[in-house]
Amino acid sequence: MNPMSSSFERLMADATRLTRAGNLRDATAAIRAALAGAAPAAARDDPDVIDVQAREIGTDAPLPVQRVPPAGQFIDGSHADAAGTRAYKLYVPPGWRGQALPLVVMLHGCTQNPDDFAAGTGMNDAALERDFFALYPAQAQNANPSRCWNWFKHNHQRRGRGEPALLAGMTLAVTQRYGIDLRRVYVAGLSAGGAMAAILGDAYPELFAAVGVHSGLPTGSATDARSALAAMKGGVPAAAGTAATGRTPPIIVFHGDRDATVHPVNGERVAAAGAGAAAPELERGRSSRGREYTRRVYREGSGRVVVEHWVVHGAGHAWSGGSARGSYTDALGPDATAEMLRFFFASSMHDEPEGAPAARP
Repeated sequence: MNPMSSSFERLMADATRLTRAGNLRDATAAIRAALAGAAPAAARDDPDVIDVQAREIGTDAPLPVQRVPPAGQFIDGSHADAAGTRAYKLYVPPGWRGQALPLVVMLHGCTQNPDDFAAGTGMNDAALERDFFALYPAQAQNANPSRCWNWFKHNHQRRGRGEPALLAGMTLAVTQRYGIDLRRVYVAGLSAGGAMAAILGDAYPELFAAVGVHSGLPTGSATDARSALAAMKGGVPAAAGTAATGRTPPIIVFHGDRDATVHPVNGERVAAAGAGAAAPELERGRSSRGREYTRRVYREGSGRVVVEHWVVHGAGHAWSGGSARGSYTDALGPDATAEMLRFFFASSMHDEPEGAPAARP
């Protein structure tokens, strides 16, 4: 047994005993000692390890204050099925008492992790204010050395296989465990995470009511590393993405026009794939912190919005309106988190009958 883990569990057991005895001061000291000697955060990257603090704890046991803030719980977990195993973090809003709430799945970019992505996007703060769950799958380093989602590999681009199946399975497991409102499940991502979000929307349109792609690429842009680099530079996509069911959820796209990592033409291609022949409504504006933007809204014949495309002028490869607490953020741009949530919550599975079965990975 890892002596550090053993010490942690012993101290937490002491804290539990002291709390039950009413000795809160010594219990707090035991919790602080446990946290001071805990394993470094990097150890949580192992997809086969569930952090000890992810286990279910009775209501009479203390919760580590750094991991379960008063604003809600940000817990560790892991999902395993035939498609593989991945760790995740889940924000549980404090207002949840078993009612069916929405879920937003957030896919980080290369070199990022759930904590970094949550901090940069501010999605947990939004979840606190608006009462929804936020799920952050963690890419494993043994699956990709840079922790990129493998959007560019042909075996990770379709329904029922690879990472799309794994992520859909993880999403379903969380919806079932927490009684999520199946009409209001959404997915968003940045860069490689944005590309994988586009794939998930195409592959599982009956699971995700809307999709957010920030600085990403359309489904089928590449089939290997070489074609991925070409697509990222703005080259012709390797193949056209095709939704497995012939349906694509509404999609909101953000992209900086100075993005030197993923060429802005990729944002145009994501939008075009969802817009079809619809003509856009054009709006130009400026964020409160000075970034100009162009917003194009595409509607189908009924008037329903199917695509929003935001081009953030002067922005690079970064989450628009994000916080410097996380990586790859641009605080000067319009708030992508707020705009995605506005777009998401205007979309739900209204066309699905009551009790319709959820997607199967």
